[in-house]
Amino acid sequence: MNGFGMTALLRLALIVLIALATSVAGAKAREAHPGSNALLRELRQETHADRATVQRWRALLAQAKKQDSILAAISRPAEKTKSWKDYRPIFMTAKRRDDGIAFYRENRVLFDQVAHDTGVPAEIIVAIIGVETSYGGFTGNYRVIDALATLAFYYRHARRSSRRTEAVAEAGRPISAAARGIEGSYAGAMGWGQFMPTSFAQWAKDGDGDGRIDLWASKPDIVHSVANYFVAHGWTRGAPVTGRAIAAPTAVLPEIRATETIYSIDSLARAGYTLAEQFDPASPATLLVLEGAEGSEYWITFQNFYVISRYNRSPLYSMAVWQLAQEIARGATAAR
Repeated sequence: MNGFGMTALLRLALIVLIALATSVAGAKAREAHPGSNALLRELRQETHADRATVQRWRALLAQAKKQDSILAAISRPAEKTKSWKDYRPIFMTAKRRDDGIAFYRENRVLFDQVAHDTGVPAEIIVAIIGVETSYGGFTGNYRVIDALATLAFYYRHARRSSRRTEAVAEAGRPISAAARGIEGSYAGAMGWGQFMPTSFAQWAKDGDGDGRIDLWASKPDIVHSVANYFVAHGWTRGAPVTGRAIAAPTAVLPEIRATETIYSIDSLARAGYTLAEQFDPASPATLLVLEGAEGSEYWITFQNFYVISRYNRSPLYSMAVWQLAQEIARGATAAR
């Protein structure tokens, strides 16, 4: 999960990771990073931690290192620098499709059971893992504590934020490895599903029942966790996700707020955008306009598309997941 608000969420993620650490030696009194003392004061107020606990957190922060390569990477994310015609080929490759079909077939019993239990289609779960880490092929090589500290204390957009840090989410819940050694993406996301520490604390699941959560090696934990993330964010079983729309010559472009479903199918039809398929005219929806390889594409998206965007706020990301999922579903069906 690489998309996230570069404001309160970064600080919250760092707070949760620090709070999940249980023992680090060699505490230092001096400020490890610009603003780290303020963060520790905030964490102490939120959790009512004792002095010894705060010293352990301070020591963990002292071990975090600023990584200039992270600052360079975060300044040019594909979601913000590329159009759909350039973004789509990154994820819609024959290899990613074929690997996804194979991954689904190899783990069909697990995926289908989770889909049955949660209502989240198996192909959506597979596609998320495929887009995030190429089915576990690359989960990141930055220490998470380094990534979060670099972004929280040195990235200009995070440092200038004046928004109040959110409440610490289940700060006492144990993580599956020592916080100082966990590796992930340049954004601080972890495991096959690229969960931020806050997402791990709130929505990761013990899918294999062994009493711990492992998003690196336990496929049941990984699959259950991704599905649970969607359920927690409002996925509706059997509801539509998106459909290609036809724009009338007289169509009027409405106000668009990313993936928020602020219209209905009926109101979008009155504006000149219609779907070939029949849906409830009152269904909450919105319009998405993408610049594709053959010109402008018009899509009507629904609440489940919005839920995909909770994984990464970019509409391009959500569309890539959706289209990859459809390719995987078709391939897996043909392979039966």
